[in-house]
Amino acid sequence: MSAAVVIDAVYLVAGVLFIVGLKRLSSPDTARSGNVLGATGMLLAVAATLFSQEILGFGAILAGVAIGGLAGVVLARTVQMTAMPQLVAVFNGFGGGASALVAVDEYIRLGEAGAPATPDVAVTIALGILIGTVTFSGSLVAFGKLQDLVSGNAVTYPLQNVSNALLALGILGVCGWMIAAYDPRALLILVVASFAFGILLVIPIGGADMPVVIALLNSYSGLAASAAGFVLRNDILIIAGALVGASGLILTSIMCRAMNRSLTNVLFGAFGAGGATAALGPGADGDRPVREIAPDDAAVLMAYSKSVVVVPGYGLAVAQAQHQVREMAELLEAKGVDVRYAIHPVAGRMPGHMNVLLAEANVPYPQLWEMERINPEMERVDVALIVGANDVVNPAANDDAGSPIYGMPIIEVGRAQNTIVLKRSLSPGFAGIDNPLFYAENNRMLFGDAKDSITKLVGELKAL
Repeated sequence: MSAAVVIDAVYLVAGVLFIVGLKRLSSPDTARSGNVLGATGMLLAVAATLFSQEILGFGAILAGVAIGGLAGVVLARTVQMTAMPQLVAVFNGFGGGASALVAVDEYIRLGEAGAPATPDVAVTIALGILIGTVTFSGSLVAFGKLQDLVSGNAVTYPLQNVSNALLALGILGVCGWMIAAYDPRALLILVVASFAFGILLVIPIGGADMPVVIALLNSYSGLAASAAGFVLRNDILIIAGALVGASGLILTSIMCRAMNRSLTNVLFGAFGAGGATAALGPGADGDRPVREIAPDDAAVLMAYSKSVVVVPGYGLAVAQAQHQVREMAELLEAKGVDVRYAIHPVAGRMPGHMNVLLAEANVPYPQLWEMERINPEMERVDVALIVGANDVVNPAANDDAGSPIYGMPIIEVGRAQNTIVLKRSLSPGFAGIDNPLFYAENNRMLFGDAKDSITKLVGELKAL
């Protein structure tokens, strides 16, 4: 059996592992094994490619695996859950940047060899550089917004969309220049213009839309990898890139539907450009009274309920209170209370953020109910406990036609018999708007750090 046949067989196995692993990622019950399968497929693909091209020997490959594996373990152990969206943004950027570098290197290599790329290869190279560089710079901006290094508000300027459209046309013109003839100047201009374009695409997008941006950039990184696969004539890179690109686009569509927004509105609508509403402390907002509750009263209310629904949000991730929430739920279940978790698709700062957070605390998957499933049950819920969530439970999405989030599907906690909101203050969420839920007659506010508040609830439940 020839080496080429063996390499192709390894690629086939890797491709199957990618597909099966991706399928298993669709459920928290099987996501862990899906990750292992996908990682195994990538290990086989990288090793087979390096060996078949005689780029590195077994010793160097093993050294690379050891160094990369060690870096992965360190990141997995040290990066906090609140920083996971930033890590994903960085991964997206590295993926796009690597694909762009491959395309740049191939363009230079072909030109220096005196055999400029054929039109089909040149088109693929240009697309790889464009998509990869846009992904890289756009991901840097997304990271900066998530890390509060760049303003999380939508940053806008006059004629923004017009200037971006003109820049896009200019980039397409440079791509045509590269395809028509080999010219290092065209390569340099394309890289610089694409880098700027990535920044200008993401900087006007506010923090509330970051889940969509992360999903879209993930798709871009896959498309860039697929383009690199065509450049290198590497089948497994084409397959992997296409899978990432397609899944990222599907996830982007899901995120947009969850916010009742179109992708064009997310990218060009500058949602949140007006800035956030001023944060309010505990107490009342003008004529609207805020009803507070103490931890002991909240514990009694939940302990003598039949059904409690926990609605997690980014505040839960910030406080790292997921383990305390699980302990609280177990105490309630021991008292005969039915406990479920209501998961909104865009809760948190990346797709699936709350699912990952609760899985880390070993919350049983059957207790996680999606928005569409929990809403019809909400009228029969005695207590809805909102932990750090804001926009995804804001009734203005249903009731206020003038609200920026009007029409956005929400978890309808207002229909529960009672709601308890755990927040530090009355400050707005990512959307930067006030939440009428805070002032509802059936709502009580438990102010303070979520972890401290839940810990007090746990103590009170144990004392009952």
